[in-house]
Amino acid sequence: MRDPNLKRPYKVSSHAAAILCAVALAFSAQVARTQAASAPASSSPTLEMQSWQKNLAGWRTQREMQVSARDGWLTLAGLEWLKPGVNTIGSAADNSIHLPQQAPAHLAMLTIMGGAHTAANAKSAEDSVVQLLSPAGGFQPDFTVDGKPAREGSVQVDGANASTMAWRGLSFAILKRGDRLVLRIKDADSVMRTSFKGLNWYAPNPVYLVTARWIPFKPAIIEEIPTVIGTMLKLPAPGLAMFMLNGKIMQLEPVIEDPAGKTLFFILRDDTSKTTTYGGGRFLHTGLPDRGLNEPGNLVLDFNQLENPPCAYTNFATCPLPPKQNQLETEIRAGEKRYER
Repeated sequence: MRDPNLKRPYKVSSHAAAILCAVALAFSAQVARTQAASAPASSSPTLEMQSWQKNLAGWRTQREMQVSARDGWLTLAGLEWLKPGVNTIGSAADNSIHLPQQAPAHLAMLTIMGGAHTAANAKSAEDSVVQLLSPAGGFQPDFTVDGKPAREGSVQVDGANASTMAWRGLSFAILKRGDRLVLRIKDADSVMRTSFKGLNWYAPNPVYLVTARWIPFKPAIIEEIPTVIGTMLKLPAPGLAMFMLNGKIMQLEPVIEDPAGKTLFFILRDDTSKTTTYGGGRFLHTGLPDRGLNEPGNLVLDFNQLENPPCAYTNFATCPLPPKQNQLETEIRAGEKRYER
């Protein structure tokens, strides 16, 4: 969904629409020539193609390492909504948040004060204060907060500086999701991680390495991105990428996750989601356009680097879903396939 008060900049006037159509017509011919010229001249890969294949193989290896890491997506073991007041954590039956049997009976308590949880005049979880308290008998000696022995006090919520609580292979972090707080639990020794056998990929195909035309939004807009848990993310959308694929002119709109970062984030779905790829869509991260975000230019899209969202691996993730304008009516037979759990 998109904020009803916001409109795509290129639809503001008939003049802007005419310009976009002209760009599309010229672009189709330009892309066809570019892709034909970039095709290998013989059955033997060129040095450039060999370099691309090597880099792609390295990227895929790194991707598998990230997914299966001790803090990767395969370790997600729980997603527990926190309630106002005291939330007890441990393996005993009388806890509000239950841990695996090998965990201490009573590990810790989290107290939620203020914010949307308890205050009628609070606007969001931004106003919440979270306190870590010890159970009767104190904290376990190997229970830590940010790598140090746990002590009672406030903990940081969400963001780059969020506190990480840990006991042996279990770790915990508090996230903001909409106007509520949730405790994310990871288990480095989860069966999902220890039985990992690799990801499934389409064979590399240079047909899906395209140069798109970058068309900036002036001004940039705020895109509302739905999530699997029913919340909305509001992220800046700086423009659109127009490209030729499977004989069609297509366009995708990225968002920016980190304003200080140097990447664009595409959330998309194509027709392979009905057969060979994850049904909830896939992600693509790219660099910035060659002339920056604010000027028309070119942007390289390598769909061979399409990756599954975390929800493909676990039921305990809160993934964004592709907005309507990024649901393509074509097959992109490239990148990561469905993950077999």
